[in-house]
Amino acid sequence: MNTMKKYFWVALVSLALVAVGCSRSGFGGRSDSQIQADVQKKVNADSNIASKVVIDANSGVVTLSGNVANDTERNAAANDAAQIDGVTKVINNLQVTPTSAMNTQPQPTMQNSEPPPVEQPRATARARRRPSPSSYSNRDSGNDTGLRTTVPNDTSSSSSSNNNNYGNSSGSGNTSTASNDQPSTPAAPAKITIPAGTGLTIRLGEELNSEKAQVGDIFHGSISTPVTIDNETVIPTSADVEGRVVEVKSAGRFAGQSVLTIELTRLLMNGKSYNLQTDRWSKSGSGRGKSTAAKVGGGAAAGAILGGIFGGGKGAAIGAAAGAGAGTGVSAINKGQQIVLKPETLLNFQMENSITVTPGTSRPSM
Repeated sequence: MNTMKKYFWVALVSLALVAVGCSRSGFGGRSDSQIQADVQKKVNADSNIASKVVIDANSGVVTLSGNVANDTERNAAANDAAQIDGVTKVINNLQVTPTSAMNTQPQPTMQNSEPPPVEQPRATARARRRPSPSSYSNRDSGNDTGLRTTVPNDTSSSSSSNNNNYGNSSGSGNTSTASNDQPSTPAAPAKITIPAGTGLTIRLGEELNSEKAQVGDIFHGSISTPVTIDNETVIPTSADVEGRVVEVKSAGRFAGQSVLTIELTRLLMNGKSYNLQTDRWSKSGSGRGKSTAAKVGGGAAAGAILGGIFGGGKGAAIGAAAGAGAGTGVSAINKGQQIVLKPETLLNFQMENSITVTPGTSRPSM
């Protein structure tokens, strides 16, 4: 019985010694240095962690310290440490600090690159007394151009800011030049209304003949004189027009006169078409009316006289018929005057309706 108790106490002491050894060497028999190295390797391999993490291991307890950029890095480091064998507890002392604050470094003051405050008024006074080009070229300190003569001497901060502005004048000038070189988006052209009563002078593009034309025929032309409103060309000479024949009569062989009446119906400009209503241009030619009748009558009288001389009453009748026939032949040969408008003929019309157009880039009139 005493032997059994003795072995029992020996076993308890052994287990206690083993437990103490495990606690000192880490969980699972791993040393603190091994745990620390594994945690450090795990954290360094994590792509979610860009900041430097300080790791300490003591009896299986891992302590994380340092600054990280965000909570994502802080939580990722703790998770990585907890996954390492032998880690019994993770103490996360990482502090979240924004990247801008972490990278912030003291900015060097500009005092060394600027002239001493006591020398600034002297340079300004010297520039006022002798504003010559040589004095400007000798001011190399702070890129001073001598233009500070307009800055008050009692404001050191204003002088400093002006020095910086003058020192960067060439850069700002280049910036403005670059911005001016960039093509700006052109604004949409404004629409302009051309009122009724506006005159249009066109140049005919084809021949119109009262003997050949038919009612409804289409003719073409172009603007001969540009139309301007408030010194802005709204209808340039590059614009085209269309019109139609409203009335046409050919001069007859016996009587009647020629008539040709036309009007404009459409304006073609900058790829767009505008409906036009204009007054009608009309011209009448001379006819044969009374002149033809006189020639026919005269021929009959002469025939009657000659017939009476040679054949008496019956001869007079025959002579009258023959004389009338001769007069008719003369009339048939000579027609009345036809109206012929050659190409390049200038015609004037007046608009009877108002139209709203979008002017384009007009070319100067010659």
